[in-house]
Amino acid sequence: MPKERDVFKMIWTNFRNFLRPRQIRGNLIGKDNFGNQYFEIPADPSIGKRKDARWFEPVVKDNFMQEMPAEWEAWLRGRRKEPPTVEEVLRNQAIADMKKVNAAELEKEYNPEGVTQKKPETVQVTFLH
Repeated sequence: MPKERDVFKMIWTNFRNFLRPRQIRGNLIGKDNFGNQYFEIPADPSIGKRKDARWFEPVVKDNFMQEMPAEWEAWLRGRRKEPPTVEEVLRNQAIADMKKVNAAELEKEYNPEGVTQKKPETVQVTFLH
């Protein structure tokens, strides 16, 4: 014979777990070269929390539109499991800087006068009713 559910026991257990102190301040995971700090509270399936809570604190408080390395953004959004290392971020930044220099050299080589190309003319489309 299956054991019956005790509704009051379930309510009491959930209420007691609700009053238990929780981790509010996350673990500092890392910092980036802009000074942003990244935090995480790990998942705890025993209390029904299946996903990690991840966030960052910007250098300038309440300015969440400032720059952030793509590797850290991917970690925040859950697209990668492990946080990026300092070496990885610096290596990718060096590659990006090298691409900017190469693009500037190509621009100078193929457009020596600094003339910007004309934008193509826009075509207006009208619909007949």
